[in-house]
Amino acid sequence: MEWADPPVLPTIELPTLELPRPVLEVPRAELPSYKPIVVPPSDLRPPPGVKGPEPTEQPERSEQPKPPPPTPPIPPQLPKEIRYIEVPGIDQPIPIPTNEVLATAGTTATVSVVAGLVATSIFKKVVAAMKPVIKKILTKKQKNAES
Repeated sequence: MEWADPPVLPTIELPTLELPRPVLEVPRAELPSYKPIVVPPSDLRPPPGVKGPEPTEQPERSEQPKPPPPTPPIPPQLPKEIRYIEVPGIDQPIPIPTNEVLATAGTTATVSVVAGLVATSIFKKVVAAMKPVIKKILTKKQKNAES
């Protein structure tokens, strides 16, 4: 089936606005500058071929020998009460805690885990015991509010 004339759809003519072209200026930046400081060397002399003023007599500096550079401290000997192990590929001995420190750390960890487990089980039992009581209180309050 063909149409004799195609359907005419409504159109809206929108006005065209002539807007001026935006003018963008080139960004400019102020470059930082500084005034150079001229520092003459400590043994300032005139260049060769230029005769400068007669040097005034300067007191001679006594050349004191420089102290020798400090030597690195010698590592202390390893205490005998601390145990060390040698790890292949590392030049430094690795300290291992003493038996007292290991026992204290183990005891502390055990006590904290047991305390956490006991507190969790007690809390669950208290919640289970208090649930019916709280439910009863809420139903009584609800009945009082309705009446």
